[in-house]
Amino acid sequence: MATNYSSFLRFPFGLVLVLFLIGCSSKKVEANGFKELTADVHYHSHVIELSSLMPAEVCSTPPKVSGAENLSKPLQVAHKYGPCSPLKNGNTTIPSPHQIVLDDEIRVKYLNSKTSKNQTTVLQDSAVRIPANSGLSLGTGNFVVNIGLGTPMQEFTVEFDTGSDLTWIQCQPCSGQCHRQKDPYFNRSASSTHSSVPCGSNDCNQLKSATGNSQACTTTCTYRIGYGDGSYSGGYYARDKLTLSSSDVFPNFRFGCGENNQGLFGTSDGLLGLGRDNVSTVSQTIQKYGNIFSYCLPSTTSSTGYLAFGSQAGTTPRIFNTPLLVNSNRPNFYFLSMTGISVGGKKLAISPAVFTTSGTLIDSGTVVTRLAPTAYAALRSAFRQAMSNYPRAVSTSFMDTCYNLSGYSNVVLPTIVLHFYRYTDLNVHPSGILFQLSSTQHCLAFAGNRADTDFGILGNKQQQTFEVVYNVAAGKLGFGAGGCR
Repeated sequence: MATNYSSFLRFPFGLVLVLFLIGCSSKKVEANGFKELTADVHYHSHVIELSSLMPAEVCSTPPKVSGAENLSKPLQVAHKYGPCSPLKNGNTTIPSPHQIVLDDEIRVKYLNSKTSKNQTTVLQDSAVRIPANSGLSLGTGNFVVNIGLGTPMQEFTVEFDTGSDLTWIQCQPCSGQCHRQKDPYFNRSASSTHSSVPCGSNDCNQLKSATGNSQACTTTCTYRIGYGDGSYSGGYYARDKLTLSSSDVFPNFRFGCGENNQGLFGTSDGLLGLGRDNVSTVSQTIQKYGNIFSYCLPSTTSSTGYLAFGSQAGTTPRIFNTPLLVNSNRPNFYFLSMTGISVGGKKLAISPAVFTTSGTLIDSGTVVTRLAPTAYAALRSAFRQAMSNYPRAVSTSFMDTCYNLSGYSNVVLPTIVLHFYRYTDLNVHPSGILFQLSSTQHCLAFAGNRADTDFGILGNKQQQTFEVVYNVAAGKLGFGAGGCR
């Protein structure tokens, strides 16, 4: 695939690039705590301040004040455990980096656990046909937004997840177990627009199809959904008014009213499902938003991004698109056609067929990108060669390429570019190249799958700073560099 250099010209989050005839500039550029000192004229490497990869304690973006008039479009996105999170004062137990990658591996393993070794389906659009295996996307997200439910509106902080369909929150009375959350549980009796979905209705049947839940019910439609990390939510299926902004209100929005919920949700109030199924938020708002949404995930936990719908999505200049593919066994997933990888400006010798064995899905809830074993081996080899001047560190979990950078203030990282069908290139932001496990362990933020039949997954670490535009109506997904910081 030819390299689309025009996609590189919009430098991430508005950094000023000063070019000399020979060599690089030494100008320090800072944006919301992430510092890239230089980028060479051929975009083969990044020079960053190592301190910019460290966790921050102060939010560089003023948080929005709660209240209906301050819910806006696009919605402000914050990392669940960062200083910008609305949950930061909710006594949330912040997991260690080791726990985060462990939870991430559990999510990925479960996602692939339903794969049949001998079963293939077809991912396709008008020009692409890719064999793929099916799986279930069950897991939780890493980023949160605020939404409103009920009349009068009650505000909630929820995780959003493109790999989940059902939106749910915790409701009063919590007859079973409920996890601790920062906000009060949803008081359905205080909402004049609240109602339950009848058992046996079309909406109830759609819910059972989406969740795979066949619980018997007599009068009120019930649900139970499990996640790959062992988390779960159960309760009854309800309707009420959803408020995403002062002007974007959706009556009779269907969601799960959770009365028995446990797991790794932190102190968040529930989950906003952005999958493709009929019960998802994307599908339920299609008349207003036209099946289009986007998000931008920040490069650090001390800054914020956004989640946008409809005409507010896709506003970043120079968005490059690749087809969104459909897996007939897993039509709620968002699949892409990945074709290659470049490291340090050089295209790796990987056959495109390596990426089509199982297909590649894009997921907001998976942290680290997963690649087919052959593709990952090539990436790892090239990255290790480029980083040969730095001391190696002990590997851990599924991360096998780690470095002890404790004695360095600045680090030179090779560029990593992910190539997709139709000349769409994702020039990974430097914040998405390394994952810090400890002060002496900075690891390559990619991992290899156990088998070629496992899904490739484009994780949220590599999506940082790009506006990722899901134009489901047109069957395409776009990347816009510099969407946020």
